[in-house]
Amino acid sequence: MSNDFGFWELFFSVFWFMLLVAWIWVIIAIIHDIFSDRSLNGGAKALWTIFVILVPWLGVLVYIFARGDSMNDRAHDRALDAQTRAHDPASLPAYALSSARPNVADELRGLAELHDSGVLTSDEYERAKTKVLAP
Repeated sequence: MSNDFGFWELFFSVFWFMLLVAWIWVIIAIIHDIFSDRSLNGGAKALWTIFVILVPWLGVLVYIFARGDSMNDRAHDRALDAQTRAHDPASLPAYALSSARPNVADELRGLAELHDSGVLTSDEYERAKTKVLAP
């Protein structure tokens, strides 16, 4: 007998390992969907989880047939919410806003306050205002 582990044995080992990784990914995605679904109560979540874990092949197939469309809708809604939050400055945390450059109106207001309080001379105020208004 030969103890060589040839190319095809390696190929099929990698193939089966990747199928195992994909299967684990599907199980995790379905369990995540079960627990992130607000329309299911606690008992239904427990039953679906037990069904998917104890009878995995049948549980996953039944879940995908029974709730696949709503699973896709929830994933789409989560992606849309994430995209909306990414483009909404009000949803950013305070540390992200503090490093952002203030807008032109805020800078001009601050310069006017410094000029009115006497910190800036009229000449310094005009130069700073020109600098802020320059593109």
